[in-house]
Amino acid sequence: MKECFENEISWIHSKSIQQFARYCVDNLPDYFFTVPASSSGKYHPSYALGDGGLVRHTKAAVAVAHELFNLEMFQKQFSETEQDLILLSLILHDGKKQGGGNGKHTVFEHPLYAADFVKECNFECSKLTDEQEQIVRNAISSHMGQWNTARNSRTVLPKPADKIQKFVHMCDYLASRKFLEVNFDAISY
Repeated sequence: MKECFENEISWIHSKSIQQFARYCVDNLPDYFFTVPASSSGKYHPSYALGDGGLVRHTKAAVAVAHELFNLEMFQKQFSETEQDLILLSLILHDGKKQGGGNGKHTVFEHPLYAADFVKECNFECSKLTDEQEQIVRNAISSHMGQWNTARNSRTVLPKPADKIQKFVHMCDYLASRKFLEVNFDAISY
C-alpha cells in the first residue's frame, strides 16, 4: 500500500526530496491508507469517500499541482525546487488527518500534526535543508486556508501567506470540490 505514491514521487526532480518523500510515506500511520478523506462525507467528492478515500484525495491534490506546473505561468512562478516542495507538501498535507491515534474522525489540528511529522522525519533522515523543511511545514500547516478555526478547538491554524502556501491550499481545495471528479487511470502518465 505504501508504494501507492511512487508515481507522484517520480514527479519530484530532486533525488534527496524524493528519498524524503518515500521515508515519510513509509512512516505514515496505517489509517492514512484506509480512511476516507472526510469522515462526514460533507467536504469531499465521492471518489474521496470510503475505504482509501484519503489516499485518492491526496493523489488528486498532487495531480492538480502537477498539471498546473505544465502551464507557463506557474513554471515561471515556481523554481524546480519550489515545485518539488509543493508536491512533497501535498503528498503529506493530510498525513496525520486523525492525529496520532486511530480515531474515527478528522482532527481539526491535523495540519499541525502533519507539520510536526515532517520535522520528526527530517530529524531522523536529514534529507531536507532547514529552509526546505520550514517551507514544507508552513505549507502543510496553512493548507486549510480560510477554514482555520473550529467550534470545538481553541487552535487557530495559520492562513496561507506566501505563494507556495497559497498554491498548496488551492490544490487541496480543488481536490476537495464535489463538482470535480478525477479519472485516476489518467493520473498514471
